[in-house]
Amino acid sequence: MKERKFKLTNFAVDNVKTVYFFTVILIFMGMSAYRSTPKEMAPEIVFPYFAVTTIYPGTSPADMENLVTRPIEKQLKGINGIKHINSNSIQDFSMIFVEFETNVDNNEAYQDVKEAVDKAKSELPANLLAAPDIMKIEMSEFPILNINLSGDLGLVKLKEYADNLQDEIEGLEEITRVDIVGALNREIQINIDLYKMQATGLSFTQIENSIVMENMTISSGQIEIGGMRRTIRIVGEFETVDEIKNIFLKPGIYLKDIAEVVDDYADRESYARLGGQDVVTLNVIKKGGKNLIIAVDKINVLLEEFKKKSSDNLIVTPTGDQSTMTRNNISNLFNTIILGFQW
Repeated sequence: MKERKFKLTNFAVDNVKTVYFFTVILIFMGMSAYRSTPKEMAPEIVFPYFAVTTIYPGTSPADMENLVTRPIEKQLKGINGIKHINSNSIQDFSMIFVEFETNVDNNEAYQDVKEAVDKAKSELPANLLAAPDIMKIEMSEFPILNINLSGDLGLVKLKEYADNLQDEIEGLEEITRVDIVGALNREIQINIDLYKMQATGLSFTQIENSIVMENMTISSGQIEIGGMRRTIRIVGEFETVDEIKNIFLKPGIYLKDIAEVVDDYADRESYARLGGQDVVTLNVIKKGGKNLIIAVDKINVLLEEFKKKSSDNLIVTPTGDQSTMTRNNISNLFNTIILGFQW
């Protein structure tokens, strides 16, 4: 009876050291691939999806549809590879969503949309405040972590802490930006008395130009001092409200004579609450392709250091941590690998 042999098995038995060598190489290659692979809760999906927004104050929904939305849609429909076009026209605002087929290149799709919008500009109203804005809609724009700042400090002080923390987190290579929500933004209000302005013979444009020209930092060339050439810079930006009040408008007339200058805050455009309490929230946006777990770990280290050098009344509460599920999935993966070796 002829003995049957399986060549691959016999090769492995006869060359045990070679098999061990290649096994070790495969293990190291696998570990290297694991370390370099971005850790995400779900695979990063890039699909060509854009929003074209246009603002035209004082325009009814019907006029927005006829004057803005339809001319842009007409040009967009001529683009190859478009799957759907949906639009919404409301008071003062038009938004058009453009979805391409998944096999279309994202950058090429953006250029096609931009060119179509440029072609439509000749048909749009000439008095638009700004050209239509084209925005890419990306999955990576969703926050990976929400950091809530609260405590008996007031929204003004919380905003200062939020600004400092924002700078620190944005310094990480894994982070693209940090958006602050629910904070008060400082605003210098100049409330002009119309009758006093008319009595002095001034106009809004003259007052505006006077303020702009006073709030400037100008480079004045170079000068040689002690054998070295030094740059001269005239710093003229406002530092106090009193400087604004004392702006010279015309002989004998200062800004404080015809206007009230108030150091106040702009109307809030966003609100953030946690547990029924007003908070200032930092939404952390990760760069595409970066490791989610490493990014969150670095942020947690920053938060611990930030707490130590901040007021004891400051309460820092992270929420919406997207790395938790990712860590659980990786843990399950290791358990599966171990069970696979045992069997």
